[in-house]
Amino acid sequence: MAVGNEINSSSATMADEKQNIWIHLADTKAMPLSIDREAESTYREAEKLVNTLWERWMNRFSDSSTSHEVLARVAFQFARLYLETYQDNKNVNDYLTEFEQKLDEIVLKID
Repeated sequence: MAVGNEINSSSATMADEKQNIWIHLADTKAMPLSIDREAESTYREAEKLVNTLWERWMNRFSDSSTSHEVLARVAFQFARLYLETYQDNKNVNDYLTEFEQKLDEIVLKID
């Protein structure tokens, strides 16, 4: 009987960690998402960034582009920024790995 209660209490804890939210991007239909509770601020900030850039570019390109074309440009911009950041982080990680190896060689020579 105690085992059953432990299972129920752990599954309730797992359910408490998830949260359902609605994300509104541009003028598209709101999207429901199930996310970790502690990640909500990240999702909300991303939603805000997308909508801010979309609104700015809609004002700029509304005479030559549809709403969905502008949203595609926004998606491309964020994908490009993501890849640049990923590559920058990879370069830093590679540099630190090489630095650590050289430092290990120096320390081993001292011993």
